[in-house]
This record gives sequence, structure tokens and C-alpha cells, in this order.
Amino acid sequence: MEYKILNKVNSATDLRALSAEEIEVLCEEIRHFLIEKVEQNGGHLASNLGVVEMTVAMHRVFNSPEDHIIFDVGHQSYVHKILTGRRDSFDSLRQVGGISGFTSRRESEHDAFGAGHSSTSLSAALGFAESDKLQGKSSYTVAVVGDGAYTGGMIHEAINNCKKDLRLVVILNENGMSISSNKGAFASYISRFKASQKYIRAKSNTKSILKHVPLLGPLTAWIIVSIKGLVKRIVYKPSYFEDLGFYYIGPIDGNDHKKVERALQQAKSLGECVFVHLVTTKGKGYTDAENAPEKFHSVASQSAEGSDTFHSVFADELISLAKGHEDVVAVTPAMGIGTGLDAFENKYSDRYFDVGIAEGHALTFAAGLAANGLKPYTAIYSTFMQRGYDSIVHDIALQSLPVKMFIDRAGLAVSDGPTHHGIFDVAFLSHIPGVEIYHPVTHESVRELVHYAYTCQSPIAVRYPNAHESDDVKQHFDGKDVLPWIKCDFDLSAPPKNIFVVYGQITSRVIEAKRILSLSGIDSGIILTEKIKPVNDVADLLARISASGTHILYVEEGILSGGAGMHTREAMLDRNALVGVQFDIAAINGEFANPDKPCDLYDFVGLSAEKLAEYFTQ
Repeated sequence: MEYKILNKVNSATDLRALSAEEIEVLCEEIRHFLIEKVEQNGGHLASNLGVVEMTVAMHRVFNSPEDHIIFDVGHQSYVHKILTGRRDSFDSLRQVGGISGFTSRRESEHDAFGAGHSSTSLSAALGFAESDKLQGKSSYTVAVVGDGAYTGGMIHEAINNCKKDLRLVVILNENGMSISSNKGAFASYISRFKASQKYIRAKSNTKSILKHVPLLGPLTAWIIVSIKGLVKRIVYKPSYFEDLGFYYIGPIDGNDHKKVERALQQAKSLGECVFVHLVTTKGKGYTDAENAPEKFHSVASQSAEGSDTFHSVFADELISLAKGHEDVVAVTPAMGIGTGLDAFENKYSDRYFDVGIAEGHALTFAAGLAANGLKPYTAIYSTFMQRGYDSIVHDIALQSLPVKMFIDRAGLAVSDGPTHHGIFDVAFLSHIPGVEIYHPVTHESVRELVHYAYTCQSPIAVRYPNAHESDDVKQHFDGKDVLPWIKCDFDLSAPPKNIFVVYGQITSRVIEAKRILSLSGIDSGIILTEKIKPVNDVADLLARISASGTHILYVEEGILSGGAGMHTREAMLDRNALVGVQFDIAAINGEFANPDKPCDLYDFVGLSAEKLAEYFTQ
């Protein structure tokens, strides 16, 4: 497609110079551009197709970067990126060293605040608006918040601190979706808003005119506005935002650029905290995405291999377990599709709980279920699990409640980048007393752990990657169990001098490192552990087979500090088993794994097969 208008828009000035007819053409071209680039490189499609008119209107009304535009999550910021000088970089979208699939402060001055997780936008926007006020600046701050984000508690905490006199415009983008369909009382309330745009304009204009009528003006204005308020409460029901004292505009067709632009101009003219409610169609302009927005929330690149399987194996086995155990329940914070639990909902809807984007609540809710006799299985992405840390410590572990935490997307997230790397959960879970941690490497191990977790009387965490099981790993360790959840590819009675210890998906790179060493005539062996904590079994095994001159390399796709490698080394020290033994750890050391230039991410963090082999050749 030839982008006649889009190719001419390189700044907000160019955008404001367009006629209404040209804006319509531009929006059509942007949608075509999005579909082309996202289907090629992967990324979030439906959400971006839905906010085209809204984003164009924002950049025509507000002056970024002097005015601060802050997107919640940031996955719907692609149009914003296109309009702020990054259109030519879209071939590198979501690639290592390329442009991020989320907002990133280091990527552009137009990305006022970095994101990747939900419900943070309004808190950050308040920080911008309050700081502008203190510094005497006249800048506006615009927070773009999807209705899915409103199911997260931080948004409501931030609303509680909003002040009427701030130059803050909060855009509520209602499309009925987050990753899955929105659940909960507030999501239902948002969808029932029936305020009239004409009514709101009449209210504002009438109040303004009557205030300027001598003598009777202020009193008449107060009486009429009060009566109108009463009528509105009877007919339309009270607005949550107006009841809190804020100006509310909407709902408005968010895919009508003229209406959106007028609403934002009105909000800007008020010079106070305003909530603008837009209703958009997720997947707008792409029939398949409009009909099934959940399938087009995140699109795999053309080169991606098949579909995820670890989470579907988990969900299928949980359904099988639930068939014979009525105390099994499933809990997820708005990740039903991503974790595979939508299949559980289809089978056992009364035992399925989607609590919205509220990880801490999900975990404490599961603790309550467990305390009252049920068997709750929670499924949460690793990157979001860290948001529930206090709930794990205070509500689950301290009370030794048998919550079964299944942690999806463990390990490096090559496409999504540093906001989604699942590299912290082992470290922060390892030092919490009483929590067992496992990482199955095969589908069969996932199935076994679903059943084992049922029997646990204390907290258990089972983590796995967003990937298929590796046939190479499966075949390499087939029939080589030496202890429960521990496999070994060498004869324990004659161990090699060089020993890898590993867990998780990176095992395939360790196997390749062993092959590289073999080509150089260097013998090595691998211990694969699917039990990460307690580390006692691995430490005992290493203490038994190591001798003076043994070189051990613990490899983990997680952060070094507080990781399983460090705990294993400490356990061996306690056993006085490191005399004459060299114990190294290959892990992600002191960084967020966020390279500036295109590269192999595993090589960047020192976990490529070649760099792992170098530990034994230096």
C-alpha cells in the first residue's frame, strides 16, 4: 500500500495541518501499516487498531513532549510511536535491540514514562502533574488507561489522590478487554455508563452563563445545577468520577476522530482534572480482530514456531484432576487465555476465578480459599508474580497455606523485553521459608507436578517457560533419573572433572555447550534438577561426587544474586564440600538484560552455549 498521508506526517505540526478528510485517510493508512508490521514481527495488534483515532486526536490537541502522554501498560502505544518519529524503525519492533513493544524512556523523549505492567499510569501521571504544579509549569499530563487497567488496585489508589486543580486529563479507553474479557464489579460498572454528551455540554454552558447574571446568577446557577444533578442521578445513575468531584466527559465514540478531538479540546480548556470516557472497538478495521480480539491481543511473528504448550498441558491436567476432586479451584489475575485456564473455565466455571489485574489480591484470595479447605491453583506470569510478593510472604508462607503457584513465562522474554523477563521469581521465592520451587522440563513432569502439588500441605511454586518442551533435552535425559526430580547424564561412580548443574529451558544450551567441549576433547557432564528448592538433594549429590580438582558450573536463566546457584554453593560450604573444588555460577549478573543494539540476548547475558563452554576452557 502507498502511504500518501502517513509518509508526510513526521511531527505534530504536520499532523495538525491535515484536514478532517486527510485525517480519515491517515487513520486508514495507520491501520494498514500496523497490520503489515505486526503480522510480520509479532506484537499487540487488536489494542493498537482500536486506539488509532484517539492517538491521532491526542497528538493534535496536546503538544508532546512538553505535555506528558502516559500509556497504561504501553502495549497500545504503537500509533503513538508511529506519530513521534519511529515509523521507520518498525521493522525492528520487539526484536532484541530494536524498538520496544511498550513505552520506553530511553527510546524517545515522547515516552514520558516507561511501562509494561498494568495500572501504573495514573500514579505516574499524578507525579508529573504535581511536579509541574510545584514548578509553575503549564504543561498537561494525559493518562491513557484501558478499562482492563481499572480492575487493578493501583488505579483506584491513584484516583483517591487526584486533585481537581491539576492539569490532568485521564482518558478511560473502554473496549471490554485486557488480555481476556474484563471481569469484576468495576468492569461491569464502567460498561453501564450512560451519561449524555449533550447533557454534559448543557450543564457546563448553563452553569457558566447563569453565574454571570447579576444578583440571581450564582443562586440560580446553584439551584439549577443541583436540580439537574438530582435528575441525572435518577435517570442516568451517579457517575463514579463525578461523585468524587471530578469533571467527566463521555461516553464518546472513541473511533470517531472528530468527536474525540472535540472532547479532548474541551478537557484541555477546563484546565483541571478531567476524566474523558471513550468507547473503542478493539481490532477496529480488521474484521478477524474485531470478531475475536482476544486472539489478536498478541500476535506471533511469521517466523514463530507453533503455539505455546507448557501452559496448555498444565491446564489440561488441572481439568483432569478437578474431575475427581471437587476441592480443586483455579485463580488467575486476568490471564485466563495466556495461562490456558480459559479451558478450565469452560469446564468448571463455578470453580474458576478471574479476579482482574490484581496479582496481590489473587494470591491472598487463594490463601483464603486454602485456609478454608480448598485446593487453589493460581496461574500468573513470572513478571507479574513479583507484584504479589507481600501476599506470598505475609498471607501464604507465614501461615504455611498450601497455595499452588504455577508460574508461566519463566525465563528471558526475548520479544517483550525487560519488563517481561521472568528472571526474578527464583531469587525472591528462594529466601521465603517453607516455599518449594520446581521447574519441569517436560510435559510429563508438568503433569506429575500438578498432582504432587495437590498433596502438598505447604506453599509450592512450579515455573515453566513460554515454549514447547525440548525434544533434545527430553531425549538426552530419558531414563537418567538418579533422585526424585534430578537427572544425570554420566555415571555417578566415575564423574567427570567438569560438571554443569542446570534447571529450566536453558538446559538445551548447556547440552550444546557440552557438545562444543567434546569437540575440543574436554569431558563434561550435566546434572539437571527439576527441583530448585530445597537445594539439599543437589548439594548432597555434588558433595558425594566432587573431589579435589572438580569444576562445577551452576547455570540458571535468572538473576545471580539470591538465585539457586548461590544457595547451592552455600549448602556445599555448609557441608565442607568445596575444598579443592571450583564452583562458578553462570547467571544474569546485575542487569535488566536490555541491550541497546541487535544481538543474541543469551550471548549478551553470558548464557550462550559458547560462553558456557568457555568456563571450562579458560
